[in-house]
Amino acid sequence: MTDPKIIDIGNPPDQQEETKKSFNFRPLTSYGVPRWLVFVISAVGLLYILNPTFGLIEFIPDNLPVIGNLDEGVAFLLVMYGVLELMERKRNRE
Repeated sequence: MTDPKIIDIGNPPDQQEETKKSFNFRPLTSYGVPRWLVFVISAVGLLYILNPTFGLIEFIPDNLPVIGNLDEGVAFLLVMYGVLELMERKRNRE
């Protein structure tokens, strides 16, 4: 009989499986999108993030309970793809 105070949490993680995990985001240029377009879209996303509630460009109103912040989330993803493009470009130079 096992001790009831000991909780079985399963097997330890497999080290081989941990090394197979990778970063899933790839630069948009690997999908055929021109680099200049990635930077323009990223700049628009950054402009949207810096000015989210001013009302100049607001795609989804923020006062909607759950979906109100989805447009800001998409803007952050656009900026992330721009930064990823810059990092990939810098890595290819080296």
